[in-house]
Amino acid sequence: MDTFIDKAGLSVAEPLVRFIEDRALPQTGITAQRLWTGLAEIFSRFGPENFRLLEKRDALQAEIDDWHRAHRAPPGDAHAYRDFLRRTGYISPEPAPFRIGVDNVDEELGSIAGPQLVVPVSNARFLLNAANARWGSLYDALYGTDALIATPAGSGYDPTRGAAVIAWARNFLDRSVPLASGSHADVAAYAIRGGQLWPALADPAALAGYRGDAAAPAAILLRHHGLHIELMIDRSHAIGRSDRAGVADVLLEAAVTTIADLEDSIAAVDAQDKVAAYANWLGVMQGTLEATFDKAGRRLTRRLAPDRTYTSPDGGVRTLPGRSLMLIRNVGHLLMTPAIRLPDGRDAPEGILDAVVTSLIALHDLKRTGRLVNSRRGSIYIVKPKIHGLQEADFTDRLFDAVEDLLGLARHCIKVGVMDEERRTSVNLAASIAAVRDRIVFINTGFLDRTGDEIHTSMQAGAMVRKGEMKGSVWLQAYEDRNVQIGLACGFSGRAQIGKGMWAMPDRMADMLAQKIAHPRSGASTAWVPSPTAATLHATHYHEVDVFARQAALADRAPPPLESLLTLPLADRRYGAEEIREELDNNVQGILGYVVRWIDQGIGCSKVPDIHDVALMEDRATLRISSQHLANWLAHGVSTAEEVDAALLRMAAKVDAQNAGDPVYRPMAGHERESLAFQAARALIFEGARQPNGYTEPLLHAFRRRSKASHR
Repeated sequence: MDTFIDKAGLSVAEPLVRFIEDRALPQTGITAQRLWTGLAEIFSRFGPENFRLLEKRDALQAEIDDWHRAHRAPPGDAHAYRDFLRRTGYISPEPAPFRIGVDNVDEELGSIAGPQLVVPVSNARFLLNAANARWGSLYDALYGTDALIATPAGSGYDPTRGAAVIAWARNFLDRSVPLASGSHADVAAYAIRGGQLWPALADPAALAGYRGDAAAPAAILLRHHGLHIELMIDRSHAIGRSDRAGVADVLLEAAVTTIADLEDSIAAVDAQDKVAAYANWLGVMQGTLEATFDKAGRRLTRRLAPDRTYTSPDGGVRTLPGRSLMLIRNVGHLLMTPAIRLPDGRDAPEGILDAVVTSLIALHDLKRTGRLVNSRRGSIYIVKPKIHGLQEADFTDRLFDAVEDLLGLARHCIKVGVMDEERRTSVNLAASIAAVRDRIVFINTGFLDRTGDEIHTSMQAGAMVRKGEMKGSVWLQAYEDRNVQIGLACGFSGRAQIGKGMWAMPDRMADMLAQKIAHPRSGASTAWVPSPTAATLHATHYHEVDVFARQAALADRAPPPLESLLTLPLADRRYGAEEIREELDNNVQGILGYVVRWIDQGIGCSKVPDIHDVALMEDRATLRISSQHLANWLAHGVSTAEEVDAALLRMAAKVDAQNAGDPVYRPMAGHERESLAFQAARALIFEGARQPNGYTEPLLHAFRRRSKASHR
């Protein structure tokens, strides 16, 4: 059990006190007394409002439940439903037309379109990989995945596979940075002559720089659609010596932004977990983060990459960032943390703690206390998830005002990314943006959380369609389109990101290459990818599509009507016994496969094999939709409790078999009564309809704390 220390009337767990006073505060210019007094004042001012906002969520949900009980499927008039939501205050009045007023935004968020990574901040190695994924090898990404050839790459070099990679890369260069005449595949040598590339480029301005001797450069830097491409030339390299032009690799500017995640992708349930996560964020902001690990029998140490320096075409020096621009995702308003107890004995709102501590840590970047720079414009970037509408967006804005005052920052120095992943935000998107108009730097859709909230909000309306059918729902297309169109109408183009969600299959890069180009084509300036390799491949899509030209073409298009967004995804037929069993097994297997790692090992995000053994990136958002879907089918008699329990027993054995190679894995099958992971999974289903907005965190955190306590 933690020892608690009184700090300005707050009871603060000793590990958090030590971290803040010994590691986070030095060199910031903020004294411990000022920090703790200010934190206590912020909790006193915003804590009660945080609790009231959560009560408002529950009250609105109760009204919606009552409405649906009185208007059973098939649903009544869509206009009547819309008007009911307006009367309750669920839908706020639309604001007058406006443009966001955010300033001091780094170009990665404002004027560059490209991939975005989301990484668990608690895993230092993954965090370093993501931060360093600003640049990625196109050759490696194509060669090491199924992008071009479905069969896995072997241990030795495969010349056929290599030739396919090089041909694809040369074709990519011809499309993105074409020569004035001929193909990059025919070049025998590159050189810089008179500040121009030889052979000449169709657009001479695409040359951004070079490294080494102009007559025989070691690297050539090209620029297209705001993203850079580096040709690495080395005739002594294993690949370069067999290449006509000596090209050893093609590097792409890839993950221009990365979200270090304190939320859905980690399992942080106590002060020790929070401190470990905060410490990694501090390491990024100070530029000191390292991770040492074994790989292929070698001991390796990974560090943050330095910036990259080139000679510009006019002979000057050009320096480019070597790392992604880093954002930090705080937790939402729902979570409470046992790391701090309020004067009345309650756990403190964790989102408020995150706002203060992550901003305090980011002061190290603003004050340049480390060896590397994150924001060149002097801003702090916080992503705020799971906001429910205008009032909660306004609360976030005022909270950030207070944090700026505490830390002596200029107003709107702290920027916010708003996750459009809750239904109440979707229907009030323009109003929610207006509430944070002077600090907003992105809006991003999240299909899984948004679907989980769709199911929970309409839990009493009737049985939902099968999970796989949800992607064809009217509301989903309206949701995705409205996010883009409303963002454009509010002036996001060239000033802030409009984002799309995650590609969830990290081993299926051929499919990603074929499908994810739809995101830039939709007008989105960024989209989430599951790995640095995926970021490199997805970067090619932003060379194929001029996103800002696409946004200009879409700017005058009206968003889909609100009624489309409010179309409920209710099943219009009875499902057969085999369909029901298949759906139960699919959902239950996914829940067990994720929860067993969360509860027993504290892993918040990982590649989890699905029922067909396809690896999927799973986090709490995927868990929310699966558990809510099963809860909905139970509520409407599509499936029975006995059928769900039978599926749990069947799938526990399957998940055990899928994890047989994990030496620390604890089997569930045959141990259902003592397995906290199994019990947690079952509770998520059978108690799902009663969970606030269908969130999984309250149950996960409770069971994880029990698991940690039982293994001390």
